[in-house]
Amino acid sequence: MYYNSRRQFIADAGRTTVGAGLGIFTANSQAVMATNKKGFIHHVYFWLRNPGNQQDFEKLVKGLKALSKVSTIQEFHIGKPAATNREVIDSSYSVSWMLLFKNKADQDSYQTDPVHLKFIDECKDLWSKVLVYDSEDVV
Repeated sequence: MYYNSRRQFIADAGRTTVGAGLGIFTANSQAVMATNKKGFIHHVYFWLRNPGNQQDFEKLVKGLKALSKVSTIQEFHIGKPAATNREVIDSSYSVSWMLLFKNKADQDSYQTDPVHLKFIDECKDLWSKVLVYDSEDVV
């Protein structure tokens, strides 16, 4: 293909790149949705008793990493509030812990797993509040 101008070449290259990227994004999104059908998400928010204490933060994160070894957990994410600021965002928590389970039965098993019970026993003095959101797929 012959291009009359560099500008035309750059425009066509840009459209091709965007199109390819959207195709990959769509394919990946569909693969993730297909993989997670009938999944169960357990999302826990922790408010540290001493929110500015870096050692407490690190101890909680270390405990959550150890907790990720529970066999029924398919995937997990440990996070902290993002640097976003909109009216609908609650960033008052210290640490979030999101878990993906295959189903509710696996999440129920996790609740009584010795690793989970040990985590609670060892880390419960670190937080002043815990809030949990559980959700199941609707499609």
